[in-house]
Amino acid sequence: MTAGKTVRPETPWPTGMLSPDSLRDLVDNRRITDIVLAVPDMQGRLKGKTFSAPVFLDRMTAGAEMCSYVLATDADMTPLDGFELTGWTRGFGDFLVRPDLDTARMLSTQHSTAVVLGTPLHHDGTPVRVDPRHMLRTQLDRMRDLGYEVKAGVESEFVLFSKEEGTLAPAWSENLDYALDLPPAASGFSRHLSDAMTDAGIGYEAFKTEGAAGQAEVSFAYGDPLAACDEYAVFRLIARDVAGRDGMVPAFMAAPQTGTGSGLHLHVSLWNEHGDPGFVHHRGDELPPVMMHAIAGLVAVLPSMAPLYAPTVNSYKRYRPHSFAPTRFNWGIDHRGCAVRVTGHGDGAHLEIRVAGADANAYLALTAYVAAMTHGIEEKLTPRPVCEGDAYQDRSTAPLYADLVEALQYFEHSPTIASSLIGRDVVEHYAQAAHAELDWHRRHVTDTEQRRGIR
Repeated sequence: MTAGKTVRPETPWPTGMLSPDSLRDLVDNRRITDIVLAVPDMQGRLKGKTFSAPVFLDRMTAGAEMCSYVLATDADMTPLDGFELTGWTRGFGDFLVRPDLDTARMLSTQHSTAVVLGTPLHHDGTPVRVDPRHMLRTQLDRMRDLGYEVKAGVESEFVLFSKEEGTLAPAWSENLDYALDLPPAASGFSRHLSDAMTDAGIGYEAFKTEGAAGQAEVSFAYGDPLAACDEYAVFRLIARDVAGRDGMVPAFMAAPQTGTGSGLHLHVSLWNEHGDPGFVHHRGDELPPVMMHAIAGLVAVLPSMAPLYAPTVNSYKRYRPHSFAPTRFNWGIDHRGCAVRVTGHGDGAHLEIRVAGADANAYLALTAYVAAMTHGIEEKLTPRPVCEGDAYQDRSTAPLYADLVEALQYFEHSPTIASSLIGRDVVEHYAQAAHAELDWHRRHVTDTEQRRGIR
């Protein structure tokens, strides 16, 4: 080895997305020894099994079995009862997960490993309707029936915590919003995360530090909505691995600390069957009718779908005035205080939907958004007037819910949501998950309660 130089292997290590043929060639050549088959759970985390790569390709490409509780559990992976899909009365049986080999990519933080996402199926071959990826596909098909393709981009905020003697503290303490002179913790994590995402074939656009202690943001490439959510799910897995190697952990919480809010902003546009953008808009001009209908659908329907984009008790602690998180179901032109922001110019004009926090499952949030937009277009709804002042003082629009209890009431009892948008079975499944979340919090005493009560 020459001093000061890095000797690279003659054959570059495989990176990025993999075609089925490339995957098999890399397995045959022992460049890939393990394949992870994964599905996103209700919390948006990837769960699954790691297979010997030759065994996977020889025996599992038609499907592998996983316990169905993967889609009927809480954040702690507690087996929960009360779901139609599974439970103690059903013995927590398996469903079949069919690999989607077109999603194969290198899992860059695990040596010689590829990851493949799969589709849960009942044993009669029908899709599991409460599977987040299937739910999103269903809504994309509904929009396609109206003549529009959806494009989407993900913007993810999270807080990095350092692990110090069993306690967690933000990895940096100051406001580093748009900072370029980053402290070592931030610059090292940014560099390692960038390398890992590039090697995994994740099309990210930018990394920046944010205004709260330890807070960062990653924005991803704009394009196919299902692929965007797939990349985000893999990103969350990679981010935990990268942070862990530096003694840190990323918190994908809506309100990771009192006074701190982290959002999951989804950018969405529609394109017609000829490949032309449907949201073309120039500053000062009227918005196109389809964009107005989509906005109207979002403002009208999202109040009834909150458990899909704000699924936890913590979700509602992010909605604070003048926090850049919305507090009312309003919309505005380039207005970051609104729930729906019209942004971009010309062909790039699109909607940024800001109601989801970092704890949201991107597939479910986008499912809710596309369903709402479809409803607005189908019914040719007209939105309330645009917000042109302080969005937090906009009394003409409905407030976001104070807590999950209130949100759940509207979710469970909305006939439109259950009958025509996502289905009664889906509503009942995710309502049961919300009830389990509330029950957990009712049973547990928090550190904050102890600090206030023990004097």
